[in-house]
Amino acid sequence: MRLIKALFALLFVAFGVLFGALNRQAVRIELGFMGIDGTVGTVLLLAVLAGALLAGAVLAAGVIWPLRLQLKRSAPAPEAPAAERHD
Repeated sequence: MRLIKALFALLFVAFGVLFGALNRQAVRIELGFMGIDGTVGTVLLLAVLAGALLAGAVLAAGVIWPLRLQLKRSAPAPEAPAAERHD
């Protein structure tokens, strides 16, 4: 399974490099507070990376953390070891 994942990762990296190499036109992206100069391929790949990171952060904050807190609250408290009990 690790080999398949590594091959997929290598395949996507190769596609990214190929995409960036084939799209060499210069472009400037204006974001209002700053501008980004670069090639079409580079700017698009950076936009996809930024979108993936932002989506991961939103998913973590909106779904994963609340579920972990809920799981922590619903888990039973661990019992004290028998040697420490004073019945």
